[in-house]
Amino acid sequence: AKVAAYYHDIGKLKKPLYFIENQAEGENRHEKLAPSMSSLILISHVKEGVELARQHKLGQPIMDIISQHHGTRLISFFYQKALEAREKNKTSKGAELPPIEVEDYRYPGPKPQTKEAGLVMLADVVEAACRALPEPTSARIQGLVSKLVNNVFIDGQLDECELTLKDLHQIAKRFNQILATIHHKRIEYPAITPRDGKSKVNADPNQRETKTDRDRPAAAEEVGQVDLKRLGLH
Repeated sequence: AKVAAYYHDIGKLKKPLYFIENQAEGENRHEKLAPSMSSLILISHVKEGVELARQHKLGQPIMDIISQHHGTRLISFFYQKALEAREKNKTSKGAELPPIEVEDYRYPGPKPQTKEAGLVMLADVVEAACRALPEPTSARIQGLVSKLVNNVFIDGQLDECELTLKDLHQIAKRFNQILATIHHKRIEYPAITPRDGKSKVNADPNQRETKTDRDRPAAAEEVGQVDLKRLGLH
């Protein structure tokens, strides 16, 4: 599962700028595309990933997980966008438009066939969603993980692999621990009190280090004088 996780998204190398993790801030190429085209691009990375894996002889188990890690899940963002666009066009033109087929916005599958494939699917879903979570506290992460794992289970994506409810509980628990560690934020520490006696909060560790380094010679000299007095040499 760990090795497959390294390679599961290699198909994105064909069109990297159409995937949000590779987009510069403020740039989204999907804004100029129809939802159906965006969906096709996202779906294509699975097939292209399998082809790359075959080309580089990564092995059948890796290729299987690449092909299964999205199962038959719905690309809900672009599906909803397509429904909204159809409703808007229907209202403005007053004509009956062809229905939006939900299957056009689903990955082709197959669903995960092994525990490892199911684990990679769950990790992929949870990690991506946590990136967009505002203020990712431990409680919010736990709630999100529980919701996402339940959604994948209810959608039937794990029906063909051997993950049990006990497995899912342990997986969710481990996800919570890992993600809470990744998104843990450090607190701001008070800087060294300056000579005017006013404490200042300094979030820049470089500035704190500079202040410490500047005070170190004087502090060392004072300690040295005390030691000399103790020895009767001053």
